[in-house]
Amino acid sequence: MRSSVQAQPMRLKLKAVYRLIVDNFLAASCVVALLRLGPAELISYIHPVHLLFAAAAAAVYLMLRPRAVYLIDYACFDTSPLVRIPMASFIEHTKHTPSISDRSVRFMSRLLARSGLGEETRLPAAHNYIPTHEYCTLENARAEFELVVFSAIDDLLSRTGVAPDSIDVLVLNCSLFCPTPSLVDIIVNKYNLRCDIRSVNLSGMGCSAGLISVELVRNLLQVIPRGSRALVVSTETITPNYYVGNGRAMLLPNCLFRVGGVAALLSTSPANARFRLKHVVRTFTGANNDNAYRCVFQEEDEQGNVGINLSKNLMAIAGDSLQANITRIGPLVLPVSEQLLFALSFVARKALRGARIRPYIPDFSTAFKHLCIHAGGRAVIDELQRKLRLSDEQVEASRMTLHRFGNTSSSSPWYELAYVEAKGRMRKGHHVWMIGFGSGFKCNSVVWECIQPPAHNTHGPWSTSIHRYPVDIPDVLSH
Repeated sequence: MRSSVQAQPMRLKLKAVYRLIVDNFLAASCVVALLRLGPAELISYIHPVHLLFAAAAAAVYLMLRPRAVYLIDYACFDTSPLVRIPMASFIEHTKHTPSISDRSVRFMSRLLARSGLGEETRLPAAHNYIPTHEYCTLENARAEFELVVFSAIDDLLSRTGVAPDSIDVLVLNCSLFCPTPSLVDIIVNKYNLRCDIRSVNLSGMGCSAGLISVELVRNLLQVIPRGSRALVVSTETITPNYYVGNGRAMLLPNCLFRVGGVAALLSTSPANARFRLKHVVRTFTGANNDNAYRCVFQEEDEQGNVGINLSKNLMAIAGDSLQANITRIGPLVLPVSEQLLFALSFVARKALRGARIRPYIPDFSTAFKHLCIHAGGRAVIDELQRKLRLSDEQVEASRMTLHRFGNTSSSSPWYELAYVEAKGRMRKGHHVWMIGFGSGFKCNSVVWECIQPPAHNTHGPWSTSIHRYPVDIPDVLSH
């Protein structure tokens, strides 16, 4: 055991030397070649025709390359206006729902004790009443939506000083609450947005829809005038989705999902931008795979109660989807040294099928300073930490967000980004990797590069509690 521990620093040193050599080999080779030629010989190789072709190629590239997209700022809904519901209160409310059996109540109690959620998560106002399900009305669902979304948008507009009539694109995602008029119409009317605004209302796309919205906005900003602004709103309305049956897979969302939302302003203008959008990768594993397609879905039980069904295959499907996403994003972000090791591992496993060769897991800390993994639940975070071989520090933002706010669906990566910034860990040039999972089954990645860290007096959802985090989260909470 001691020899293994002593060998660990040596392996780290050897790997550091390997990265230094491989990652800088190409640049060093070019410099050596230029030095060997000398100025006079180098000039003799340059012909005016070559310069003309180079200038033409550069001009074509500049004209055809995608426009850079920037994140001006974002604002997460501060849940403090809502009354917190401790686990004991949640269970007490559940006991007064006649259609939920005592056996299901005991199951939910055990689940909450192991969920990773804390005692300060918030549920909508309807969940403060007994029996809860009688207050899960359309009117209360709309009230929840307006409280969350209007608060986030007001905060964002106040921070950026952007006038509502200067917004050119509006994209909103809310999976399970789809009233008529649509939710984007509610926002357009509330803020008197332009009559010619390009608006999109995404629904039914699960917890990954927030990052899908970013991709959609990036594509829209490529085809409208430069400098245009786009408002992205990501939320999930909890009120109408309270399940009152006894299907265990459908009781899970009752325990995990909590109120949350985010408003983000993107633009092709770098003025006052805080982040630059580097990469967006979306992978879909549901095609021709019924297990993936029905991994997270809404259904009706035998008693006619509607709920969100979280299949037992969820973690296996999520792992496959993550692997597909890593395969695509790896070449975009990883240094040559990590890509080479991954390629050699892949070739070795294919060539020596009889040998037990473990696949090489790239060290993503070489590409990203911060990771914002969807806080879908303790099992999701544990599985990704194991799959990607991440340290506790790398998943800290996800675990603390789950503890403080619960699973806020598509907005959870933004609460994690806010956590990193509230802790004062963001620096100019840092890269952030957001990972989202959703029904279908989808895995989405968004990579940001920090341009301007936040001011120290920045307020946000963590402003009243960041001094208490990180906290220790036991495997099982005692009541």
